[in-house]
Amino acid sequence: MEYIDYYKVLGVEKNASADDIKKAYRKLARKHHPDLNPNDPEAVKTFQQINEAHEVLSDPEKRKKYDQYGKDWKHAEQFEQARQQRQQESGAQQPFGNEEYFSYSNEGDFSDFFSQMFGGMGGGTSSKNVKYKGQDYRAEVKLGLKDAYKTHQQTFTVNGKNIRITVPAGIENGQEIKIKGYGGPGVNGGPAGDLFITFQIINDTSFIRKGNDLYKEVPLSLYKAVLGGEETIDTMDGKVKLTLQPETPNGTKVRLKGKGFPVYKSEGNFGDLYITWQVVLPTNLTAKEKELFQQLADEASKK
Repeated sequence: MEYIDYYKVLGVEKNASADDIKKAYRKLARKHHPDLNPNDPEAVKTFQQINEAHEVLSDPEKRKKYDQYGKDWKHAEQFEQARQQRQQESGAQQPFGNEEYFSYSNEGDFSDFFSQMFGGMGGGTSSKNVKYKGQDYRAEVKLGLKDAYKTHQQTFTVNGKNIRITVPAGIENGQEIKIKGYGGPGVNGGPAGDLFITFQIINDTSFIRKGNDLYKEVPLSLYKAVLGGEETIDTMDGKVKLTLQPETPNGTKVRLKGKGFPVYKSEGNFGDLYITWQVVLPTNLTAKEKELFQQLADEASKK
């Protein structure tokens, strides 16, 4: 059945105040009241839809539920709970005190969309014959960056049930996956809800992750930066030996292709690793070392 945009029906914005909704409803109700449009066959339908929109948006609890689920209304929490609560309430409420101008004999007829989201009010499909999907569950799983680097299995418990899943390498921070049928039980024989898992990736490494690329600053001695040589660095999957050219400037970047983070669900594909050399000045110099540096300074001043 079709989703109904109640804000559009009343011609108000989603952040409209209660007063804005009330004013819009009164204006439209006067305009489209069937008694004032006897020759318009669509007047009853329009008026009913206006009343339905007001019934939802003027009630803070109904509006909250409607805003929360919107087009995903079929995944709402147990509809029966809302229906039972409503049945305990006494009668239908008049929106404007004793103003009966807006009342109409068919006001109690609500759309199937309304009936399934809010349980209906004196009309619509009987709840005994409607199958409702169970409540969706949500869980959060924390992973270290090293764990997210490799495909592995995770076991956790939701509502007393142990669930084991395979986490693909390269999963992103904040990424959500759905496990169908692991939510709450359905109502009246309806399907079970789903389980949505959100992953929080904790960076427990010296790398910085940006998408599928990794970045790392590596200290480099002044002597090796000037004279050149070899430097062994750590990557996510082992050590790599790099050759340095003489007179390597501070802040020089080196790209290691394919040494970054794995691409999610794309086996064998990796991002790149970018190394930035940070030249470290020597400290606690001996008298001899200072003398040698002075000699270098004197030589440089002659150029």
